[in-house]
Amino acid sequence: MNVHTRITGYLAAQPERKRGDLQSLHEMMLRLMPGCRLWFLDGKDEDGRTVSNPNIGYGLRTITYADGRTREFYQVGLSANTAGVSVYIMGLDDRTYLAKTWGGTLGKATVTGYCIKFKSLRDSDLSVREAAIREGITHATRDNGRIVDARDPCAGSPGHISVFP
Repeated sequence: MNVHTRITGYLAAQPERKRGDLQSLHEMMLRLMPGCRLWFLDGKDEDGRTVSNPNIGYGLRTITYADGRTREFYQVGLSANTAGVSVYIMGLDDRTYLAKTWGGTLGKATVTGYCIKFKSLRDSDLSVREAAIREGITHATRDNGRIVDARDPCAGSPGHISVFP
């Protein structure tokens, strides 16, 4: 099953409110990162155990581990959670950047080191939400220090991963 089919199925399986919020964010990400690599992670490990919520990924970054091993992973992720929807912006060196810069302007959102959680997108301003995600993408760096730009379709998990180049 290809990644587009898996993403469509994941979105369709969500309750109506979350489905609409995830679909809006998915469409926004495709606008912000046109032609980017798409990912779908089902949240299961190699033994089939659930280890995270399923998530959709956009872009590409390389993670370098302390022992020198590397792994490709997405740059931005979307996921439904028990309370709403999460947006993950990977590769931020400054774990306080999102909260300091956008925490007070996103409306009813919880902002942590690399995650913005929305109970409902109705509770935040679209232009502010998009600006925060765009800025987060722009400020995220690859392990080699190159600034990643949202317009770069090649910007930079365990489990069953579907990837679309």
